[in-house]
Amino acid sequence: MPRKQLAQFSVEYLQILDENANVDRELEPDLPSDLLLRVHRYMTLTRLLDRRMHILQQQGRLGTFPSCYGQEAAALGCVLALRADDWIVPCYRENAALLYRGLSLKHILLYWMGLEEGAFWPRELRILSIPILVGSQTLHAVGVALASQIRNSGEVTMVFFGDGATSEGDFHEACNLAGVYQAPVIFVCINNQYAISVPRSLQTRSETLAQKAIAYGFPGIVVDGNDVLACYVAAREAVYRARQGQGPTLIECLTYRLGPHTTADDPRRYRSEEERQIWEKRDPVKRWRLYLERRGLWSESQQAELEQELLAELEAAVGQAEAEAAQADPLEMFDFVFAELPPDLLAQRRQAAEFADALSSSSRR
Repeated sequence: MPRKQLAQFSVEYLQILDENANVDRELEPDLPSDLLLRVHRYMTLTRLLDRRMHILQQQGRLGTFPSCYGQEAAALGCVLALRADDWIVPCYRENAALLYRGLSLKHILLYWMGLEEGAFWPRELRILSIPILVGSQTLHAVGVALASQIRNSGEVTMVFFGDGATSEGDFHEACNLAGVYQAPVIFVCINNQYAISVPRSLQTRSETLAQKAIAYGFPGIVVDGNDVLACYVAAREAVYRARQGQGPTLIECLTYRLGPHTTADDPRRYRSEEERQIWEKRDPVKRWRLYLERRGLWSESQQAELEQELLAELEAAVGQAEAEAAQADPLEMFDFVFAELPPDLLAQRRQAAEFADALSSSSRR
């Protein structure tokens, strides 16, 4: 018998606002001016927070943390399509989206200071905690979405993960389960080109990451991840499909990590400065500001005023977080996992207690 073609697929690419802030008027969504300005506020705040956290880390006042520099548009654009009762399952570079939803600067700072209190986010925000295991949150998100489906509550779940997570089994299990049960979940892959030091080209032979959705029976789309408008439009369509009972969508947001993977990383060892400069010209924050200026919604003086206001907010949040951290007992980290500490952790606890005593004695001199 002759061979027959059983399947055929294509993957769309969506860009509405290019790197020079030229906008496609036919595709441009009709968003109110106050929302456009809020987007600018939270992208600017995220950029300033990044800079402040780097300084704090260098001063020993904050632990190792992952930068959001260059990735502010993707997650924020996507969450614009959500309702307040929808669920957000983040990775660890979604500060713009978390702040937009209502998470405080203090909570973010406490988390990266290593305090458990930083992970106890207000329940009404409907944001799950930041995961440590790569890709594990995709399974959690499908579970949340299935619960919403069973209750017929109309809520959708949006989960964020990096390109490296698509190499993990958890991601594929989550996609398969979501596809089978038509779960109301939106998978948002923030493709910043590197899984730490491993480039996208060495992670998969797939031409796109979005096409991986096809194998699991739902659509995938690639968007310019530095274009807030494209991210919003793609997410809006995906959210609509999910609410109508039409199942999941995978959105691949093409962006770039302009900074290191974390403050413990040196990206100069595995990527060129020329590559970075190409993506620097595609900076989502500068692009958005130019878009607002061309619409007559923004000016140089407004920018200066906004940055002054946000820097004051940041300093107040740093003060609050450090005051709370000063009251914490670091030895509590040993108290809530084992009923009886094993020998190696007992030794570590004694060592930590001696170090804390030495610090306390030094500060009293």
